[in-house]
Amino acid sequence: MLTLKRLFSTSHPSVDLKEMKKFQHLAHKWWDEEGEYSALHSMNDIRVPFIRDTLLNMSSNYHLGNPLSGVKILDVGCGGGLLSEPLGRLGASVTGIDPLEDNIRTADQHKSFDPVLAKRIQYKSSSLEEIVEESMETFDVIVASEVVEHVADLEMFIKCCSRVLKPEGSLFITTINKTQLSYVLGIVVAEKIMGIVPEGTHEWEKFVSPEELERLLESNGLSVKTVNGMLYNPLSGSWSWMESTSVNYAMHAVKSGLQGQSSPPDVLSEMESEQPSATAGTTM
Repeated sequence: MLTLKRLFSTSHPSVDLKEMKKFQHLAHKWWDEEGEYSALHSMNDIRVPFIRDTLLNMSSNYHLGNPLSGVKILDVGCGGGLLSEPLGRLGASVTGIDPLEDNIRTADQHKSFDPVLAKRIQYKSSSLEEIVEESMETFDVIVASEVVEHVADLEMFIKCCSRVLKPEGSLFITTINKTQLSYVLGIVVAEKIMGIVPEGTHEWEKFVSPEELERLLESNGLSVKTVNGMLYNPLSGSWSWMESTSVNYAMHAVKSGLQGQSSPPDVLSEMESEQPSATAGTTM
C-alpha cells in the first residue's frame, strides 16, 4: 500500500493545469444544448446505446426499464454529467469524477432536479489517480469519453483505469484518431472555421491512433473487443457510425480475469523509477 500511495500521490498529479484552464470558463454551459457542448449532447444518441447494448450482450441479467441495474460505472472526466445522467437513467450506479470543481458543481445541481438520479449518481471533484489512491473500490465499467486526447501521460491514465476496473470489467473510450484528416476536420474546420468547439480545445499532438491505444490497453491487461468509426455531421448536428476510424472512434476493451494478470506490486515497482507527469481528466 505504501508503494501504491507513493505512485499515485500528488507528486503524480492527474490534471494538466493548462487543460483545466481551457474548460474553466465553460463550466456553467454544459447543459446548453445549442452551446459549446452541443456536439457532446448529440453524441449521446450513439455512445449511450453503444455502452448499453455492449453490456447487455455480455450479460444475461437485465431488468426491464432499468437494464443496467446493479452495474457500477466510473465516468472519468464527467464534466457536467452529460453521459453520467443517461447511464443513471438506465439503472446504473454512477460515480462521475472531474478535476474541475465548477464542473462538479454544475453536474450536482443538474442531477438534483431528478430525485431518481440524485440517488444513483455521485460526483466527485477528483483525479483518476486520487480514486486509485484513496480507495481499493473497483468498478464494473469505466467510461472515458472524449478524455484521452487531453491527457499528458496516456500510459499512466490507462494504468489507473486498469487498477480500479474489476477483472472482466469493461472500459469504453471515445476519442480522436491522429491523422491528417483529423487535424483538418477536428481542428481547422471544427475549431477555426465552424466554431463547433472553442478554438484551442484540442492539440493534434495528443490525439491517439486506435493501434497505439490498443497497444497500451493490451500492455495493461485489457483486450480490445470492438473499434467503431464515428462521424459528426455539423449541418445536422448528429453523429453516426461509420467503417472508417480516420477521425473519431469508439473502443470497447475488457480486462482479463484474475488468472494470468501481472500482480499489482510488479506493475507498481516497474513504474516507480518513472518521472512524475501530469494527465488530464476533462471531457471534450
